[in-house]
Amino acid sequence: MQPSEFSKEKPGRLLRTPQGYWAYVPGALPPTLKLTWELASAVSEADRALAELAGTSRTLPNPRLFIAPFIRREAVLSSRIEGTQASLSDLFFFEASGAREERSPDVGDVAKYVSALEYGLGRLKDLPVSLALIREMHERLMRGARGGHLTPGEFRRSQNWIGPSGCTLMDATFVPPPAAEMHEALGEFEKFLHARSRLPALVQIGLAHYQFEAIHPFLDGNGRIGRLLITLLLASEKLLPHPLLYLSAYFERNRAEYYRRLLGVSRRGHWQEWMDFFLTGVAGESRDAIDRAGRLLDLWRKYRQEFQAARSSALLLRLLEDLFSYPAVTVPGAAKRLGVTQRSAQLNIDKLVRAGVLREATGRRRNRIFVADAVIRIIERAS
Repeated sequence: MQPSEFSKEKPGRLLRTPQGYWAYVPGALPPTLKLTWELASAVSEADRALAELAGTSRTLPNPRLFIAPFIRREAVLSSRIEGTQASLSDLFFFEASGAREERSPDVGDVAKYVSALEYGLGRLKDLPVSLALIREMHERLMRGARGGHLTPGEFRRSQNWIGPSGCTLMDATFVPPPAAEMHEALGEFEKFLHARSRLPALVQIGLAHYQFEAIHPFLDGNGRIGRLLITLLLASEKLLPHPLLYLSAYFERNRAEYYRRLLGVSRRGHWQEWMDFFLTGVAGESRDAIDRAGRLLDLWRKYRQEFQAARSSALLLRLLEDLFSYPAVTVPGAAKRLGVTQRSAQLNIDKLVRAGVLREATGRRRNRIFVADAVIRIIERAS
């Protein structure tokens, strides 16, 4: 990273360290944003799409059925940006088997993302979005994961950097602030999170995501925590009644542009370009979530009508409904969630297999896993 790569419009300052490399210290938020028709239009479009998603989630008979698969899709795609290869099916298998089925070496790390996200959403009842909560989520994300030796839950005490494999601090693409300046930037960042602002909420969230990535306060896991932060802020700002919007699918599809837009802010102060990109993602992924939730709801209604017409038991209907949250299931797992014997769970699973709702996916006689293919296809399909 060299000073020549940065223009005078950069929103932070460059710092030459005693070791001879240059680092970037982002300026405090909020920046002076130029209000343009383009920005106003992007905010309006994102707000409208988000309001439509909020309205859709309020009409769902049981929104909690759909929260779990949406969270897991986000975990897979956010982790994929960092290079993991686990699929959504891999994650469902892993969870259904009690962490015995590691069909991908990356799936355990993805499961940690689910744990961190669910933990963070739950903690919002007691704790605002803050540095304390961010550290707690990082500890959940990294403890026991690959890279878990890199101080889970602790802000870094040494320098990190971003760039191609094998690069050094001298030729890195981006070097965030050294530890001392990092703590100062984090203090300003937290003040921004808690301050009253006249900026639209989505603009504040877009600014916060950039700032966190520019500060890069952990030795590992910064990208994932930065994307988790978007979800937490959407929830804390009460922009959605249920957590159904996630941007990692959009960032993953546009990975090169995502990094280019973030770097464009640091190097040249291109806030407008970053906000356009971010808000376009909010609008597009809101509409995708509406469509995906609608498809899941249609399938849920279809199954309910078919099995109610066949005078199925209340237990079978409960098992059927549970598949929308956890579309891979074992007999012991179903028995535990439904509070019944394993024999009862097996009998009802067998009925769903005969009806074509479930399919045994392992080919084994023991430790079998049954999957609801129709549910998984809706969750897993590309946007």
